[in-house]
Amino acid sequence: MPNPDRENHDQETDSASEAERIPSGDAPPQKRKPRIRDDRQVRSIEQTDPVDPLQMNSDDVPKRIKPRKAGSRPLVDLSGKQQVQGKLSGDRYVRVVRQQGDDFERAGPGHLVATEESMQVRGPIKSKLIQIKRVLIGQPLTTASAAHERLTKTKALAVLSSDALSSVAYATEEILRVLLVAGGLAVLNVSLPIAAAIIVLMIVVGVSYRQTIKAYPHGGGSYIVAKDNLGDMPALTAGASLLTAYTLTVAVSIAAAVAALISAFPALDDHQVLLGVGLIALVTLLNLRGIRESGSIFAVPTYLFLFGIGTMIIVGFVRNAMEGFEVQHTQLQNNDLAGAGALTAFVVLRAFSSGCAAMTGVEAISDGVPAFQPPEWKNARATLTVMISILAVTFAGITFLAHQFGAVPMEAGQEGYETVVSQIARHTFGGANLAYYFIQFATMAILVLGANTAYSDFPRLSYFLARDRFMPRQFTFRGDRLAFTTGIVTLGVLAAGVLVAYGGTVEHLIPLYAVGVFASFTISQFAMFTRWQRLREPGWKTGRIVNLVGASVTGLVTLIVLVSKFKAGAWQTPVVIALLILMMRAIYKHYMNASRELATSTPLEPDLIYHTVVVPVSSVNRV
Repeated sequence: MPNPDRENHDQETDSASEAERIPSGDAPPQKRKPRIRDDRQVRSIEQTDPVDPLQMNSDDVPKRIKPRKAGSRPLVDLSGKQQVQGKLSGDRYVRVVRQQGDDFERAGPGHLVATEESMQVRGPIKSKLIQIKRVLIGQPLTTASAAHERLTKTKALAVLSSDALSSVAYATEEILRVLLVAGGLAVLNVSLPIAAAIIVLMIVVGVSYRQTIKAYPHGGGSYIVAKDNLGDMPALTAGASLLTAYTLTVAVSIAAAVAALISAFPALDDHQVLLGVGLIALVTLLNLRGIRESGSIFAVPTYLFLFGIGTMIIVGFVRNAMEGFEVQHTQLQNNDLAGAGALTAFVVLRAFSSGCAAMTGVEAISDGVPAFQPPEWKNARATLTVMISILAVTFAGITFLAHQFGAVPMEAGQEGYETVVSQIARHTFGGANLAYYFIQFATMAILVLGANTAYSDFPRLSYFLARDRFMPRQFTFRGDRLAFTTGIVTLGVLAAGVLVAYGGTVEHLIPLYAVGVFASFTISQFAMFTRWQRLREPGWKTGRIVNLVGASVTGLVTLIVLVSKFKAGAWQTPVVIALLILMMRAIYKHYMNASRELATSTPLEPDLIYHTVVVPVSSVNRV
């Protein structure tokens, strides 16, 4: 059906800045209906300013302005019409004015976006700083590009699983360190059953988090799950535990990466802390470029590490099988860590708690479900399953080869210092050859990437806390590359401070590490158990058993870690968590006070408005 309003509009002259005269002859002027704007691009024509009554001359004719500058673009979406009374009573002038300029460009019908020119900074100094920022971080992205900043399963495995996958590089070494100090060579074989128990724990926690991802398809981190099912205080405890764990993740991963580098190049031992701070700055800078670009950068080292470690495990297993699975004994007279004590239950529990460092980062995929491409929760569950499988195989393989080849931990700074993975690689490939150096550099790269997982989850968790007014609002802001810039920079500064404070050595940081991780595991699993009990969704009977078992096991591990490593420094983590909770409650109180101060005295919600009606009557009677 034809639209008369559009037909009338299409009959207007192309010279939009010229006044159109409407004759007043036969019929009195009628009120014109609003017209539908045509979205077709307007030809470059001479235009005039909108009519201002104060600028009209004595003849009531609108004043002309200078023609539009050559090269300017007329913006059809920024247009308007104005009716002007003519000289005679029946005369009217209609002026169609379209805004011109280079500050906006048309992205679609009724959709304008600011151009790069409109956001340029004035001034020579600021311009230079912006140029440097563009080189380091990249060109700014529009908000509409956020949907394209999602991760495929391949990239997500590199970005969100690198923490868990990298932990196998030092988890076995921490088990052997506790056993070696306690009883020397005679008790090192206990590492195999301890590793088996940790692998069972991995599977239990992995199955539990698969349920969490399905129940919370838009992101099911420990904070969100606890807040939804247990309330604010458990949620703040989980949030503070994870913030602490993510900070320590960066510090531990970078310290282990530097240790791998020093194993290959012992001359760098005197620059351990400086190298660690430099690597933290590098990872921080790369994450400021956005999650998709950092995923593309970090995907290659992750898969190189998996290829290298997989090759080392296969070659080492085959070589050991050809030798009849002979266990090679190690001479410990030159090892500064070797002890001569007895193997007790407390020593086994402490070794188990140290080896649980292999599970750090398992929750990262559950926290980062929104970062996946659709369907988010299905891709996240598939990635989590692959990650748990790879983690179990690599951890078991490294622990087995360390036992068979007699690899033992060494004191940092000791002459000829090597990590356990370095010793296994040297024995497997027959010395310091090309394959050995490939393993060392790949291990260093994956350990640096292990820190990158925290850079994905710390800013996102800070965003959720800031959204709920438990952290400053600045943590909700996205930078030019659509990354949570404040959270990324804050994590880098805190991690660098922790690394410097503890001398950049892994053994000093490990006691602080696992408490926060397993505390958040426990709260999340118990919250899911509460959800099953409350909602009784399909499969709730099986689901609550899985989550209850997971909560019980991870809670027991939390107590073991806290008790067995209390004197080694584990007491500091609960203190930091308590201080963070107090800080977040104080921030929430501040925002609530500010909201009350700014609130209007007049109710804005219809349900809050009550009317008092007074009806005067002369007397109360039956009428």
